[in-house]
Amino acid sequence: MTFTHGYADNNGLRMYYEVHGEAVPGRPPLLLIPGGGSTIGTNFSELIPLLAEHREVIAVDEEGHGRTQPTSRPLTAENSAGDILAVLGHLTVETVDVLGFSAGGHTAIALALARPAAVRRLIIASTFASRDAVPDEFWDGMANATLDDMPDTYKDADRLLNPEPGHLERLFELDHRRITDFPGWSDDELGTITAPTLVVCGDRDIVTAAYADRMAGAIPGSRLLVVPGGHGDYLGEQAASGGDLRTLHATVPFLLRFLDG
Repeated sequence: MTFTHGYADNNGLRMYYEVHGEAVPGRPPLLLIPGGGSTIGTNFSELIPLLAEHREVIAVDEEGHGRTQPTSRPLTAENSAGDILAVLGHLTVETVDVLGFSAGGHTAIALALARPAAVRRLIIASTFASRDAVPDEFWDGMANATLDDMPDTYKDADRLLNPEPGHLERLFELDHRRITDFPGWSDDELGTITAPTLVVCGDRDIVTAAYADRMAGAIPGSRLLVVPGGHGDYLGEQAASGGDLRTLHATVPFLLRFLDG
């Protein structure tokens, strides 16, 4: 399997990307966007080999995560969507399918709204689009969260890649503000998404299956997939799966079937 990697510049931010597998005629690359605190490795290392057997895969580290260094700007879905467009321009890729997990799903939504022609098919996994998707206790917990609350998987991964003092603290600050300041989108805004969309959640996820169904109902022509799992174990996410990949292997055929249309 071929592998390349590099950086794309977006007004001073150098966005790290990886490209796995070979281009397949008639199938655009699949873009993977990790969740908050995550890297390509912690979120998608188990998923990428399964997908890259069937199509080219592009994966990115958002600002402050993994090998993409932070800047002084806030981390928002819209800023990250702009960074991704810089990656696609650097790679001369006009159209992609997109899978965004958790907070990476916010970036996927922002990308689909900002540049509809760039997104052929969209998978939104374990993501909420409005603040009323989760109870007030969630927001209270996020407001009072500290670095100690970050999963050790994420902290260890960041310290390995970025041992310099202050980097992990900046990562936490970016993610914390991203969620606590999250404005969300209205159902009317979601209704302008033109890409065929698959909304995915676990039956023991942060968002409920009922909310995922509501979000799918707001996006024209979208589909809903509820899997028996939690927040990302069905994608092989390291902090959630704990190395148990049975749900991942059961879920991938559904994702491929949707992407193949």
